[in-house]
Amino acid sequence: MPLKLEQTPLTGVIVITPARFGDDRGFFSESYSAKALAQHSITTQFVQDNHSVSMTQGTIRGLHFQAPPHAQDKLVRCGRGALFDVAVDIRKGSPTYGQWFGAELSFDNGKQLLVPAGFAHGFVTRAPETEIIYKCSDYYAQETEGAVAWDDPAVGIDWGLDDMTPVLSDKDANAPSLADLNSPFTFEGV
Repeated sequence: MPLKLEQTPLTGVIVITPARFGDDRGFFSESYSAKALAQHSITTQFVQDNHSVSMTQGTIRGLHFQAPPHAQDKLVRCGRGALFDVAVDIRKGSPTYGQWFGAELSFDNGKQLLVPAGFAHGFVTRAPETEIIYKCSDYYAQETEGAVAWDDPAVGIDWGLDDMTPVLSDKDANAPSLADLNSPFTFEGV
């Protein structure tokens, strides 16, 4: 099945939109195909699927990462509702270090975001009862968890909250700034 891929300003962060085939009953979509992705040189081996629901619009989860040896690539999609999904480059020495990219993912648009290891990941829900479904290339390992403050002014993410107060976990509300992060990732590109 065909895929639409959109490169972003952050190398390796890719918006992927699988084809949908619909009629008056609804639609069918192959939401993940290792074979289809490999045809676009994406060969990540995913080992775990995660599924979460955020009940309240304006819920922010992130910015999270797992450090080596359990660093994770993630392929994120929205099963219901809508969210704004964000990746932040935290690879020391990267020409885009500290820069972010965000994409609207919704049930309606079917878009997915590929977030490679070396990027912090987070999202804000745009609708109540939003379901987030994502694949990970390594298993959850609590001892390697890390985070960056969602509201770090040095990163400057526009979450589109307007006057809404975000719903946060204590962990996310107290995450360190990017300046205080000793990143476990190093840029290895050209």
